Amino acid sequence: MDIHEVMKYLPHRYPFLLVDRVLEMTLGERIVAIKNVTINEPFFVGHFPHSPVMPGVLIIEAMAQAAALLSFRTRGAMPDENTILYFAGIDNVRFKRPVLPGDTLTFDMQLVREMRGVWKYTGVARVGDEVAAQADLMCAVKQIA
Repeated sequence: MDIHEVMKYLPHRYPFLLVDRVLEMTLGERIVAIKNVTINEPFFVGHFPHSPVMPGVLIIEAMAQAAALLSFRTRGAMPDENTILYFAGIDNVRFKRPVLPGDTLTFDMQLVREMRGVWKYTGVARVGDEVAAQADLMCAVKQIA
């Protein structure tokens, strides 16, 4: 999926759209997506001006956005303005390496299970062959209207 296809499935927009491309997807199983991290990201102005590092919470958010893409595609339904995928839980988070301007983050998210609209994933974010972060995520599909 290119960025235009990604934007059809995620409600996020700049500066909060954190997935640039999907490289692989096996419906109901796995997604591999990327984020190209540039010095132009708005969070680098304050985190940290003397030594820019991507905030860990945004790495986890990007992992969740990749998982949401897999969830919506697996459901076979396009999200609409009344459907959103919310975080329901985040466990076993570990940060292993800082993510810097110029890095390409690769998210590898595995679907563990889906039950009654709650999706559980385990995943890893890498820069090259190095693990930057890993986490178990739970997301829930909710109707907002």
